[in-house]
Amino acid sequence: MSFIAFLILGLLAGAIARLILPGKQAGGWIITLILGVIGALLGGWLGGLLFNANLEEFWSLQTWALAIGGSIIVLLIYGLIFGRKNRRA
Repeated sequence: MSFIAFLILGLLAGAIARLILPGKQAGGWIITLILGVIGALLGGWLGGLLFNANLEEFWSLQTWALAIGGSIIVLLIYGLIFGRKNRRA
């Protein structure tokens, strides 16, 4: 898969992951899309490492599932670290 296709996959996976996760997430859409690219990288790496997944095809369901799964993991971790904090006045 080319670098541009990988970026597009990550951007779309981040947007889908944000729609899947309930509630308000920390950060805006730009952060979400950047984290989506990082999550797609993480999902592809974990898929190749754990499942020996072949990630050569852009339209493969396996590629998309791993990218979205990785994006959800990264968004959850980001939300735990930078989520809204309860402040008392």
